[in-house]
Amino acid sequence: MSQTNDGDRLLTPISEHDHTQGGMDASVILVEYGDYQCLSCGEVNRMIQEIQQQSQFCFVFRHFPRTHLHPQAQKAAEAAEAAAAQNKFWQMHNLLFANQSALNNGYLLEYANQIHLDLDLFLRDMTNHVHTERVTQNIQSGIQSGLSSTPALFVNEIRYRDAWDIERLITAIAQARNSQSM
Repeated sequence: MSQTNDGDRLLTPISEHDHTQGGMDASVILVEYGDYQCLSCGEVNRMIQEIQQQSQFCFVFRHFPRTHLHPQAQKAAEAAEAAAAQNKFWQMHNLLFANQSALNNGYLLEYANQIHLDLDLFLRDMTNHVHTERVTQNIQSGIQSGLSSTPALFVNEIRYRDAWDIERLITAIAQARNSQSM
C-alpha cells in the first residue's frame, strides 16, 4: 500500500464496544462508517456481505448518519443500537439496509417486531433517545479520522479510496492479508 497521511488512517481503534462480525484478531479488519439512508452505503453493504461469503475477515460497522442529507438516518442508527441492546444489532442492520426508503417510526417498529425485540423496551429506548450518545461517539471517531461523507471504509486502519467495486475491494482485502503475513 502507498504511504498514508493522517487523513488516511483510522484514528479510533476497534474495541469490544464496536459491532463486529468475525474475530478482532483477524489478519484483516474492515471498518465501515455508514448511513442507513445512504444508497451508496446500501450498495457497499451488499458488496461486503458477498465478500464475507468468500473471504475471512473482521467486519466492523460504525454509524455516520448524514442528517443534513438523510433525515431518517439518525433515527435508524438509534434503532440499530436499540436492537443491539437486545443482542440483535446485525438483524436490524440488515433490515435497515434492505429497506432504505422506509425508515420512519412506523417501519422501525415493524422491523423491531420482525426480529422479535421486546417492543416496550425498543419504544422506550427510541422515545428517550437512549442510544444517541453511542451514535454521536461513532460520528466523532469518524470526524477524527477525517471523514465527511459515507460510505467510508478502512482496511487494516488505512482508508480505502479506490472505486466502489467488488473486485477492487477484494483485492484491497487480499493485499492487506498478504502484507500481514510478511
